[in-house]
Parts: sequence; C-alpha cells; structure tokens
Amino acid sequence: MQEKIVEILVYLIGELRNNIPINDIDLSVLSKKGYSTTEISTAFNWLFEKISDGENIITDTAPSSPHSHRVLHDVERSVINAEAYGYMIQLRELGLITEMDIEVLIDRIMMSGYPTVDVTEVKSMVAQLMAESDDSFNTGSRTMLGGKDTIN
Repeated sequence: MQEKIVEILVYLIGELRNNIPINDIDLSVLSKKGYSTTEISTAFNWLFEKISDGENIITDTAPSSPHSHRVLHDVERSVINAEAYGYMIQLRELGLITEMDIEVLIDRIMMSGYPTVDVTEVKSMVAQLMAESDDSFNTGSRTMLGGKDTIN
C-alpha cells in the first residue's frame, strides 16, 4: 500500500507544480487507476502534514545543492536499470527524497543481492525509506509511543 501512496504523491505534487490548485486536482484520474479512497486520503494527509510543518515541498525545483548529480558506477548501473534510477531522480526533483536518501537507496540495492532492480523494487524501497523517516505513513501501526507522541 505504501508504494501506491508514493505514486499518488508524485501525481499530486506534479499537479501542484503545474499550478493546479489543490481543490481542482482531478481525483477521478486516481480512482480510475485503481487507487482506493483510503490511499488517496493518506497521501493528502501526508502532504498536508508536511505543508503544516512548514516544509515547502511545492517548489519549482528541488533545493539547489553545491554538489553535482550522482553518477552511477558501472557496477551500480549493471544492477539499477535506467528507469529505476530515473524514478529516483524524479522523486528527488519533486522533493520527496533527498540526495542522501538516494545514496541510502543505492546502498540498500547493492547490498540486497538483487541481480537487477527495476522501478517496482525502487518504489517499494522508497516507500519503506519514507515510512522509516515519517511516522504519518504508519499512523496507528506502532505498539510503542515515539518521543513526540502524547496521550490524550
């Protein structure tokens, strides 16, 4: 399910960057692609939470970096296909992951023992990475309270 939420976020942020107001985004497109109301709602909740936390994820471009773009080593390129790496770059440009997240993903892929990795595996790994760093993906699924959690 988390992979689908990342896919929905890519769609939503793309629409917002095309200057489409959030109220005018055509959600029927998502429903026709088979996404459930719960998945769409979770993606919106994540987006609203990030915006309310003051994060500016709806920018024209990703935050600039003094570093150049990461180039895959020949061995990495033999495992990570072009579409999978392109997907990582797309998520970076949308502001959903950072350069450090890309490094973590590459390390995990190389250590995983996969002979090759395509977009499907990368989507799963990205969703896992985002869930690890963001509790809003796993709301209600923990058995222990986090450091910022309160009991009402």
